Amino acid sequence: ASFTISLRTVDNITVMIKLRPGVLPRCQIRVKNVIRSELKIKPGDNVTFTFTCSTPEKYFIMEIQKNIDCVSGLCPFGDVHLYPPALPRLNRTFIWDVKASTKAGLELKFSTPWLKQIEPGETCPDFVSYNVNSCIDTATVNIGTFCRNGSVSRVKLLGGVVMSLHLPWDSPLTTSGFSIANRASIKRLCIIESILKGESSITLMSPNYPLGFPEDELMTWQFVVPSNMRASVFFHDYSLSNCERKEERVEYYIPGSLSNPEVFKLSDSQPANIAGSFNLSLQGCDQDAQNPGILRLLFQVVVQHPQVDENVTHLVDLSKERNMTVTIHFEGWPSRIPLMSEPICLICKDPRTCDRVLTLVSGAIYKISFLCKDLSHLRVTAEKGISCVDLRWCQRKIYSLSVPKTITQLPIRLHKFIWKLLAPDLINIEITSPSLKLQQHVPEQRCNTSYSYSIVSATPEAELNVGVFCPGGSIEKIQLRNNITISLKTFGKGFLNESNHQDLKMSFVPHIKDECAFTVSSDAKAKVYLQTPNWPYGLPPYVSVSWYVIVPSKQVARLGFSKNRMGIICETGRAYVNIKEETLGAEETVCREDEQLPEPRNMYHDFWVNVSNCKPMDKTQLTLQFWVTFADKQIDLGVILAVVAGAGVLAVIGLTVFCVKKKKKKSQNPMVGVYNANVNTQVPGKQGLFTKGRKNNESHVYAVIDDAMVYGHLLKESNGSVAPEVDVYRPFDGPIGSLPPSPPPFSFRKDIKCSSNTEEPLPLTDTDHDTYTFAHQKSEELEDNGDKNEKNNGDTSMSLLENKEQDSLAE
Repeated sequence: ASFTISLRTVDNITVMIKLRPGVLPRCQIRVKNVIRSELKIKPGDNVTFTFTCSTPEKYFIMEIQKNIDCVSGLCPFGDVHLYPPALPRLNRTFIWDVKASTKAGLELKFSTPWLKQIEPGETCPDFVSYNVNSCIDTATVNIGTFCRNGSVSRVKLLGGVVMSLHLPWDSPLTTSGFSIANRASIKRLCIIESILKGESSITLMSPNYPLGFPEDELMTWQFVVPSNMRASVFFHDYSLSNCERKEERVEYYIPGSLSNPEVFKLSDSQPANIAGSFNLSLQGCDQDAQNPGILRLLFQVVVQHPQVDENVTHLVDLSKERNMTVTIHFEGWPSRIPLMSEPICLICKDPRTCDRVLTLVSGAIYKISFLCKDLSHLRVTAEKGISCVDLRWCQRKIYSLSVPKTITQLPIRLHKFIWKLLAPDLINIEITSPSLKLQQHVPEQRCNTSYSYSIVSATPEAELNVGVFCPGGSIEKIQLRNNITISLKTFGKGFLNESNHQDLKMSFVPHIKDECAFTVSSDAKAKVYLQTPNWPYGLPPYVSVSWYVIVPSKQVARLGFSKNRMGIICETGRAYVNIKEETLGAEETVCREDEQLPEPRNMYHDFWVNVSNCKPMDKTQLTLQFWVTFADKQIDLGVILAVVAGAGVLAVIGLTVFCVKKKKKKSQNPMVGVYNANVNTQVPGKQGLFTKGRKNNESHVYAVIDDAMVYGHLLKESNGSVAPEVDVYRPFDGPIGSLPPSPPPFSFRKDIKCSSNTEEPLPLTDTDHDTYTFAHQKSEELEDNGDKNEKNNGDTSMSLLENKEQDSLAE
């Protein structure tokens, strides 16, 4: 098909057809059998041409430029038409270059549905876009790029203007959609008018955005808002230039305000809840010639209906709080930035100071209100700091870690409450939950409460994620070194009801040996799962963690591990798992990382589980989980009969010893009591059996020592055999406490083999009997009232039964 373009000289229009940038010239223009790649048609020309391909829109674009001189001649004011008609179906750009005096103003008035400003680089949904440039002398300022279907109704400019309209090749648009009018000087760079009807949100930018606003210029946005609506302004992106004179600022003219114009810095929170129409002006400054910087602004205007509870205020009393902040924010803050098209919720601390995010600080009382249709989009995040400088002052103080009622009574959901606990060196932190106790969140035992605690221990060098815990478990105490962050996070709406029962508390305690220590005490027979901190990323190198499990006196605990090995290879040092019951004489089970962990076993007393890490090799991490169950002790009938029979035998033995002792000569040397250190003389948990504490009675004092037996280890039999050694009791002068001892340091622990087939001890009866072995003096001839004793066959000690037999012979 051929095309004919005829241009009149009086119209001052030039048409240019040229190849699209970056496209190979596979299509050409033929004019009178002359092939060319571009065609320029000037005013007064009449040209007929064809394309050498059937789809020229893929290869060519067209520019139609009309020059209008309003300085030396009359301006063609009124509607602007798309001329010439019958152009080829190519992507085309109409350009109107209007030259005008700076003493006059030009107005571009757009027909409905008006325009919407977009950021540079964005495209319009229908690919129809307008671009407005202001021309003052030789300087050109890009006022902005706009799409159809918006709120911008007019743009007034000082001096000349270059207006362009870009249409795609298949656009059915036949009118320009705007008109040009002459106006008096506006005494500023430009005025952009925006008409907002009903609830809406618009985004606008300063000229040249994202580049700099012209130096020492002034521009204004006029917002036409119905008087029954409320408008709020939000600055989303701005930067400031380096000013030598004046100050960059924004000014608001609000009808009815007593302080017009209201001046704000760009960094200030901007006015909100404005009733009706208002103007906003941006003022630049004289910039530093050497380092001018950039002044730019992108902002949003939101128009809403007045809220039903607009005048309802909520009291937030933080006057008695210390080191605390409360932030009310939209959901997802601060990681998520809400889309400007989303419904907006505003928090106001006075009728005109509203924002999407409001932070309140301790020491004051606030009256806040909300401009929001749906408060479910809002959240509260609070943070409180507790620190200790001098342990003597704060050691006896117990701090409650509960959410204040002034927060829970707000009509918005608590998202998170963070306690930052700061402790100096040699002062540690103890967290307790006396009544509810804590449950560790593990895959086998998930939390299903309305809130949970995340506990993190941190130093400047490293961070240890202790775990996630919720109320209703078996952990009654956690002791931690370093600074601690506890984050209470809520799930759903149930926290409002459960918040009245919070019992988490903390205190500052003296230095502890391990990185963290747990105290576990279960009232139920359920299975308790526990796992090492920093799960699943592994315990940090050289970190030691302990669990102290309290076993009720009438129950037995069963301890088991979730896997049979630690699963790491140490590069430096050794990793250990230590298990020890808290009773005298109890053996300690020590397993290295290259050994199997113990099989499930019964524990009849309070016990310790300690995990100590080495420096693992790459790609191996120490993650360990174990479980504890509790059950009532089962006392077997055979055990009861054995105990009764044993008591009878001991009574007979005691009577015999008493009788024998009465017949001995007074000159006989007394017997030596050999102390058995492996037997507990006091039953754990049976404090009531002794009216005096051990440090007050004499249960540990021996009255007799046989001098000859002190040196018994030097005596030998004639056959060269060595007599058994005899322990010599030495009195203990140190303090005796009622608390169970802590596990000994690793460097002093004996190597006790880790056996996977450890036999479980028989159930204990209600009382443990003290066990002693009596050693008799060994001599060739000892007389008692002229009688000889039998020889001891080289033994320096013998049982009570053997002693009874020999004494009966002597008698």
